[in-house]
Amino acid sequence: MSTDIEEEIKRIEDEIRRTPYNKATSHHIGRLKAKLARLRASKLARVRSADAGFDVKRTGDATVAMVGYPSVGKSTLLNRLTSASAEVASYDFTTLRVIPGMLHYRGTRIQILDVPGLIPGASYGRGRGREVLSALRNADLILILLDAAHDATKQYETLLEELYNAGIRVNARAPDVSIRKLDRGGIRIESTVKHELDDALIRAVLMEYRIHNAEVLIREEGLTVEQFIDVVTGNRRYIDAITVLNKTDLAEPFMVERLRQCFPDAIFISAERELNLEALKERIYNTLGFLQIYMRPQGGTPDMENPLVLRREATIADVCAAIHRDFIARFRYARVWGRSARHAGQRVGLSHVLADGDIVTIVVRR
Repeated sequence: MSTDIEEEIKRIEDEIRRTPYNKATSHHIGRLKAKLARLRASKLARVRSADAGFDVKRTGDATVAMVGYPSVGKSTLLNRLTSASAEVASYDFTTLRVIPGMLHYRGTRIQILDVPGLIPGASYGRGRGREVLSALRNADLILILLDAAHDATKQYETLLEELYNAGIRVNARAPDVSIRKLDRGGIRIESTVKHELDDALIRAVLMEYRIHNAEVLIREEGLTVEQFIDVVTGNRRYIDAITVLNKTDLAEPFMVERLRQCFPDAIFISAERELNLEALKERIYNTLGFLQIYMRPQGGTPDMENPLVLRREATIADVCAAIHRDFIARFRYARVWGRSARHAGQRVGLSHVLADGDIVTIVVRR
């Protein structure tokens, strides 16, 4: 059955490549893309790794996974950033399981995962790629590690393609589209913005997924058929990513300069020589969007030595959950000092969104 799905996927991919895109063919191509996404999702759903090495318990304040070709330097970087002792060698596929390490930085504990090297065809199972991609889906942040001395642009394109095929959308957010399935009434479509899709194509995509009755509300300007399919599929992971060019000490200076133009937002490092690793740590910290919240007991002074570490958009409810599982049920109110408060000691409820550096007092029922 798996072979049949793979053959059908390849057939559809070939047909999409052969079909010229224009207004007359847009519906046909849209339906093909919807069917292709459904088949890929079906294939991914069948992946069940029996290897415990790919099942790593999440610890710390966030989890960062490194992805790259074999021998790109992931293990060396893991060892430099954390206290892990990943095996390092000059041959491919040194790492055959997920190896975790812990980065301690600015009061946070960030779990770093070194996963086996990803190769072309990984999303179809080559090099245990599906197990690797499954592990990546659980990360809060991905480091796309490239070898600056060996065709980094091609590596980047291949890695993005494999991540995309596995349902991972890097540096993107979920489209603002809602689909509410109904028992009857057909397909009703409403939109508050301009987008590329007409109602007939939207209905065709929904039919491919056997959705015959639904309310569709589109608030995403410029929505594409690929984005709409992602919403219908419902199993996409939207994960921030940082591009890291490693082994810059081994690349020719003119090549490094060219890569800087190709990857203006990337971090350029040498893990072996520990070059620019502090900048990488700072980028990881900032991208994860940590908040450090300082707790103040009633009538006391705030504890400025032991902050509570949360993620961006955290609320008072998140503070309560982090302190004790009973605090939400017993919650009365909170007081906040800091950037999120309109005035010092503002009285707020569970939904209040906090800012970095806020001081918080939680008052609960006894």
